[in-house]
Amino acid sequence: MNVRLRSAMEEAGLSARQLAYRVGVSPKQVERWVSNEDLTPHARNREDAARALGVDEEMIWPQTIKERIKTGTDREMVRSYPYRSAAPSSLWAELTEGCAREIFLSGFTNYFFFTSVPAFPEILRRKIDAGVRVRFLLGDPDGEVTRQRETIEDTALTVSTRIRITLEHLERLGALEGLETRFSAPDDAVNHVSLSVFRFDDDALVTPHLARLVGHDSPLLHLRRHGEGGMFDRFRDHAEELWSRAVPGTA
Repeated sequence: MNVRLRSAMEEAGLSARQLAYRVGVSPKQVERWVSNEDLTPHARNREDAARALGVDEEMIWPQTIKERIKTGTDREMVRSYPYRSAAPSSLWAELTEGCAREIFLSGFTNYFFFTSVPAFPEILRRKIDAGVRVRFLLGDPDGEVTRQRETIEDTALTVSTRIRITLEHLERLGALEGLETRFSAPDDAVNHVSLSVFRFDDDALVTPHLARLVGHDSPLLHLRRHGEGGMFDRFRDHAEELWSRAVPGTA
């Protein structure tokens, strides 16, 4: 029996039925939580139950502490999102603003930065003036893989158009020392279009593009480097390899 949960319910003056109502589950489910100490509810239910009881969830289900402790390369996973669009819009601006050394954006179009991050060109200019290296790795707007991707996505705002919009924004920034733009090599374009790696010093946001989905509908991983050979380094090396074979890009 989960005596911690039972005691918390008694102290709060809540029956199984009353707690179930507040959490949004059946009374039978709450009774199972009480009768089985090893049964751990879903995170949302734990949070709602702890709030209703006025206690910390770790007090009722101490095993959750072990689940939250990350070791080794697991520490590099800050958070995952089922969709890129599910990440807070502030995340992109915060990571960009927080950079002190390097910004490397290796999405195929990188278009959404200029539409989703307020005053993004101004942020880039300030960062470059402060000595931050800024790189854009784009797909070739006239490349074969770009045309193929446009057929797959079948959207009004085509891939090549999104790339050219990015190039126009970069052209407006002017020839700034510390700002570099390249197109991925033709042989690398397929690998590039299928995986976006956005790096901000030791943070990276990675999007593996799924089938026919556009970028904002694909998953997003937020990684933070904690040592050699972790997931951050693997994705970093992937993007750097594409960059090493890329060609100078112009509007």
